[in-house]
Amino acid sequence: MSAGTPARLGLGRDSRLKLGRDFARVKQSGRRLVNGCLIANWLTLPDESASRVGVVVSKKVGDAVVRNRAKRLLRETFRVHQHEFNQPLDLVLVARSSIVGRAFVEVEKDFLIVMRKAGLLSPESDKGRMQDAE
Repeated sequence: MSAGTPARLGLGRDSRLKLGRDFARVKQSGRRLVNGCLIANWLTLPDESASRVGVVVSKKVGDAVVRNRAKRLLRETFRVHQHEFNQPLDLVLVARSSIVGRAFVEVEKDFLIVMRKAGLLSPESDKGRMQDAE
C-alpha cells in the first residue's frame, strides 16, 4: 500500500476471538459497558498486538436467521471502526434482544457511544462523527 492508500478494512481469522478461554479472559479480567442494543466487554492488549473481536448472541434473541443477522451487524461495525481504536484490544460484543429489527446505522451509533464512553477511540477518528452520535 502506498502512503495515500487507506488501511485495508478486512476482518480475517486473526481478527476474531475463537476460543472459549479468550472470551472468558475478556469477561473476567476486562471492563464492561452497556448501551442500547449491545454490551461491550474489552481487555487492552500490548501495543504490538492487533485488535480482535468476538460476538455472542443468545438464543433468546431469536431464531438462527435473526441471530446471524445480529452477528453480521456487530462484526461489520467492528470491521469498519477497527483502525480507530487508540490501543489494541480484545473486544467481546454481546447482542441484546433490542438489536432485532435494527438497521446498521443504529447498531453503529450504539457501538460508537460505548467506545467513546470507554475512551477507546482515538481523538482523530472522533472529530467528524461527534454530531452523528448525539
